[in-house]
Amino acid sequence: MKKALLVLATLFSLSLHAADFPKGSPKFFTSSGAVLKAAKGNGKPVILVFSAAWCGPCQKMKKEVYPSSEVQPLQDKFNWAYLDIDEEANSKLAEGFKVETIPHLFFLDSTGKTTLDDLKDVTPPKDFAKKLTKVLKKAEAAPKSGSGS
Repeated sequence: MKKALLVLATLFSLSLHAADFPKGSPKFFTSSGAVLKAAKGNGKPVILVFSAAWCGPCQKMKKEVYPSSEVQPLQDKFNWAYLDIDEEANSKLAEGFKVETIPHLFFLDSTGKTTLDDLKDVTPPKDFAKKLTKVLKKAEAAPKSGSGS
């Protein structure tokens, strides 16, 4: 019985830890629906971060890269979603994106329909900032959909 309680306590603390973002982090949505709704409203591209609380490389990105001084100037140019693959809805979405390893990030246009790029693995802050800049250029060059008359 004590072992079972210890396991449950550990799992609970891991799930709390997954939502704990360091100071200076971008504002993360925790569902794809919420981030896509925001993107449609503000026209900014989307970053889907597929991750997990137990994934060491994912936690490294969360603690050292996303809140880094190199990335901070670019944070507000995107809508960010941190999607824990251990949650059923995110797991199904990860399957749809064919996520096989984490961290795996997808950069989408503001409609959520076009993948501008993706990134697999830990990336140093400077290189990640370069990737964000590259994605922004692709997003700006992409044809805008949904402009009605």
